[in-house]
Amino acid sequence: MSTGINPHSYPLFELPATALSRLPEPGRARDLAAIAATAYGAPTAANVVPAPGTQILLPRIASLVRPGRAFVLGPTYQEHARAAAIAGHQVVEAHSFEQLLDADLAVVVNPNNPDGRVVQRSDLLELAASLRLRGGLLVVDEAFMDVGPQSQSLAGDVEQGGIVVLRSFGKFYGLAGIRLGFALAHPDIAGRLEEELGPWSVAVPSLEYGIKALSDSDWQREMRITLAHAAHRLDQAFARVGVIVTGGTSLFRHVDIPDAAGLFKALGREGILVRRFADRPTQLRCGLPGTELEWRRLDIALGDWAQDRQQAKGAVG
Repeated sequence: MSTGINPHSYPLFELPATALSRLPEPGRARDLAAIAATAYGAPTAANVVPAPGTQILLPRIASLVRPGRAFVLGPTYQEHARAAAIAGHQVVEAHSFEQLLDADLAVVVNPNNPDGRVVQRSDLLELAASLRLRGGLLVVDEAFMDVGPQSQSLAGDVEQGGIVVLRSFGKFYGLAGIRLGFALAHPDIAGRLEEELGPWSVAVPSLEYGIKALSDSDWQREMRITLAHAAHRLDQAFARVGVIVTGGTSLFRHVDIPDAAGLFKALGREGILVRRFADRPTQLRCGLPGTELEWRRLDIALGDWAQDRQQAKGAVG
């Protein structure tokens, strides 16, 4: 439960032996780009850059802008700040959206990890227009937009220029080991990123799983329903012990409580790991249990934690 990866992965299927013995075919990469454009709402395949995960793209995207000031809307996924620093930028964690207007490179994770915060598309487009006038760049990491409000995605707006949208394959499809992600951008930017990655950047198994899963609209629709029900069930489990969920998506939930350290330890005693934050000691991010056994272990751990708290209060009283 320490990740935001879907525990109900896309069904595995057998690949031919040549998937491991031959180099990726350029035509299959083009097929994947076209299917990803449709799945994510990008204008055309020319706007899509498939990559072996989005992580490898971060410093390359940050290098599209001359070193200056990179503002990352926080608190959020820390690799964006690290990538910007590698590219030579002075990195600032922005505590308000308005601060991003002063950036040369602005980064927004939308929906945000770990609290699920959503920035409105209209606000992002205004920011992108302002940055574009100064030669700046807006990066919007939509790693969790598969379970977010699709109307707020900037995937369809990348032709305007000055915008790069990142989409992750592994999280929603539960196949993080496939290492597949996408940058969506104006063809000029997309072309530069493709040159940086070079040929054969996406392995054959990743191409084939991406093509099949991104085309499977029935699975996508049913999985969104399944995840929404699971997130609601997790909220109810927390509510039974007096913990109110403060944010998240249907792939992870965010809680902010004074005894986060105690809850973290109680869950750990049952072999359940959740994400804690050194700089935000009252907050935890919790992924979804994948089996009924894991749900039962969660209920036991939460019950033990609640009982310990009651006993501690009684001892003080």
